[in-house]
Amino acid sequence: MSSWRTTARWGYSGPYDEVFLARDLDEALYCLAEEAVRGLDATVVGQARLMDRIDPAWGRDLRAGGPGGEDPAPPCGRDPLEGFAWIARSWREQSPYTHLAFYRGENVSAEGIALLHGADPAHVAAGTRLSDLTDMTGADRGHWNTDWRSCCFGQAGDWAFLLYHDLPPAVRGGGAALAGMAVTESVLLSACSAKAIYTLDLMRDGHRVDDDGIMELIHYDRGRTPYVRGGRLDFLNRAIRRAELDHPEVTDEFALYFHALETSLGLRLPQRDLREGTVRAALWAPGDGA
Repeated sequence: MSSWRTTARWGYSGPYDEVFLARDLDEALYCLAEEAVRGLDATVVGQARLMDRIDPAWGRDLRAGGPGGEDPAPPCGRDPLEGFAWIARSWREQSPYTHLAFYRGENVSAEGIALLHGADPAHVAAGTRLSDLTDMTGADRGHWNTDWRSCCFGQAGDWAFLLYHDLPPAVRGGGAALAGMAVTESVLLSACSAKAIYTLDLMRDGHRVDDDGIMELIHYDRGRTPYVRGGRLDFLNRAIRRAELDHPEVTDEFALYFHALETSLGLRLPQRDLREGTVRAALWAPGDGA
């Protein structure tokens, strides 16, 4: 029994397909039970129901997300869909916008980010709201009638966010421009529902954080490690694993992923402001090709 307490054991069927990870007998039992659940029901909904029947004590230490000696984190204890994950479902259909971009650094402002990417200075100066630009009366179940020539922006925590469909051809944004604004970290989530392509781009200090190229969220499979264990994105592996264990009732894997982005990076968006159209917004500036 002592070997279970001192040695982490894991196995792979590929670089992203971790099928076993345990430090002690309870963790091994949890992993084996979870693997049995995957075999008993191929649907995420069915698996979530069966997961409730596994002894939660078996998985408590896995809340740390890996064998690195981290202390187990306490259960989340809140509705994950009240955080960043609330937008995951509509974003998959490119609503309200195709791209969700976040920027942070010392003295980074949402207005500056919007102007850098081509927002009309007149709209930014006037404090224009999304409801001023679009017909919000057509909103239904989280879908907005947003203009493809518009963007919305604001501050959420220590991130400035910018939401848009397409940037104007003459956009002034770019790596050098962002560095000039002292942006030290950025996150871009992009959706293309027609092709079922959903990607994540993370930049820190001007360098892309990844292991082997573009990161497609569609490759995430509940119960499997989406990124290389021990790689530069292993912090997301741990956050996703914790989200799965904290919220077995959540059957939308994109919502679980977004919840993990919130807990690991602090991403968030103002749900009420976006739904009611009170979030700051602008059309692209005339002459920028909009």
